[in-house]
Amino acid sequence: MTPFQYTRANDVADAIKQITAEPSAKFIAGGTNLLDLIKYDVEGPARLIDISHLPLGRVEETDDGGVMVGAMVPNADLAYHPLIEKRYPLLSRAILAGASQQLRNMASTGGNLLQRTRCFYFYDATTPCNKRAPGSGCSAIDGVNRVNAILGTSESCIATHPSDMCVAMAALEATVHVAGPAGTRTIAFADFHRLPGDTPQRDTNLDPDEIITRIELPANGFSANYSYVKIRDRLSYAFALVSVAAAMEFEGDTIKDVRIALGGVAHRPWRSPAAETVLRGQRAEAGAFESAADVLLRGAKGFGHNDFKIGLARRAIIRTLGQAARGTPQSISDKRIR
Repeated sequence: MTPFQYTRANDVADAIKQITAEPSAKFIAGGTNLLDLIKYDVEGPARLIDISHLPLGRVEETDDGGVMVGAMVPNADLAYHPLIEKRYPLLSRAILAGASQQLRNMASTGGNLLQRTRCFYFYDATTPCNKRAPGSGCSAIDGVNRVNAILGTSESCIATHPSDMCVAMAALEATVHVAGPAGTRTIAFADFHRLPGDTPQRDTNLDPDEIITRIELPANGFSANYSYVKIRDRLSYAFALVSVAAAMEFEGDTIKDVRIALGGVAHRPWRSPAAETVLRGQRAEAGAFESAADVLLRGAKGFGHNDFKIGLARRAIIRTLGQAARGTPQSISDKRIR
């Protein structure tokens, strides 16, 4: 392990001051991903700036009926917070579908947005990887790519974003609040994570000297009709091969509003406004779900080992929409996908 200095930030302004003075430094909160990256020689920061004591650990209602989540709120605390369980159960279910209880106790909300891909080649420092070493090539395209992306890929990278929480936040249309030397700004969740393009080393549109302070959830949490389905190789402690977050709002027998987001299939949580438009004003029937799935997966491309993901995702989308429409969300402890 490369030697590094350790400092602690006293407040947000101090954190920004420290990272601005040494851009190669890294913030550390729960450390559940960063420490792995350091151990695998993927990251080697000269300084770690501890932000775990910043006063960003509250979950509060906003004046317009939404909820503001501090970036330091542990994943487990967020999943079991009464406001989240009651008004945003889709988010609670997605968080509890991810990682282990021990990791959820340590991982922070802000850090979850910044966790990096679990592509095998990214973690193997002996192989080419454009995300880890820009310009070196992508070993996954012609390699063992069972876990890799089928949507939004580029010739430079086919990695996937690993978070479950972010899939639900994308569906809920959360907003990310950040602060930096130039002041504060907000980033719509749809614009926070990037597709790989020819710069796969950049996962997000967060500037290097900025810090996530809060994540804002809008008033509508779709608490009546929702479901989160995660398909993985084993029930516990595995990243998604495919995950689907679905939320609906009805007006009589027809769908008034709907959100669908996919995980495990792209470099960021995957949404398609066109697919959601297909469903608005329709009855909640299998034919409509199939049409939406086809639009959502338009352009999907496998790379050999992960070809199965296209059909798997289609079936998962249809199933999740059906569960959401019936108001019978998938249980995170069921051994079977219903």
